[in-house]
Amino acid sequence: MNEDEVKRRAFAMPLTSPAFPPGPYRFVNREFLIISYRTDPDALAAVIPAPLEMTDPVVKFEFIRMPDSTGFGDYTEAGQVIPVRFRGETGSYVHAMFLDDEAPIAAGREIWGFPKKLASPELRVEKDTLAGILRYGPVEVALATMGYKYRTLDHERILAALTAPNFLLKIIPHVDGTARICELVRYYCEEVTIKGAWEGPAALELFEHALAPVASLPVREVLSGMHILSDLTLGLGTVVHDYLA
Repeated sequence: MNEDEVKRRAFAMPLTSPAFPPGPYRFVNREFLIISYRTDPDALAAVIPAPLEMTDPVVKFEFIRMPDSTGFGDYTEAGQVIPVRFRGETGSYVHAMFLDDEAPIAAGREIWGFPKKLASPELRVEKDTLAGILRYGPVEVALATMGYKYRTLDHERILAALTAPNFLLKIIPHVDGTARICELVRYYCEEVTIKGAWEGPAALELFEHALAPVASLPVREVLSGMHILSDLTLGLGTVVHDYLA
């Protein structure tokens, strides 16, 4: 294999059997349970990287079922997303993500900078309740519940929320352990179709864990619960701030 062939083939690791295929990545019947809650403003401000700015002391805890995704297959994800402002533009900062499939962990971290870790999230219907459970190893760290399809939500409102900008902090280390890449990345969800959207009574419990510290942004008040069914394409990102420049 000559150097030109290495450069032509090199888009992900390992070279001869990449952990994920090239995009674009399309998601069919992607299902969200989103619990919005008020948290401690000082704790929240401490985890938002400048130049992003906090808007309100609010966090969205999300459980996402992805039964049909290009290149990644069938998996489930959970995590915390924070409403933020960047140079006057409002959007969301992805603070923490936990999922159960190696391919989207590798792709998410290497391409965009998603803060993904291996864990065991679930999203399922239990009788009249939509339930999200996140375990790190055998230990439960989050439990979300919502009344199943209580009230229909306006699809245009949900479409606007899903197509708003999202921000990530991408960190790739150098071989000496220092940061070789440290960038703020912006991405969008594209070609979004809302198949259904509902709200209902919701509850959220977070439990302390040393390596899955979701409870460091504590629940002060649950504000809303949303259940969304959609198709979408995960758009590639752009660098909007380089910390090492």
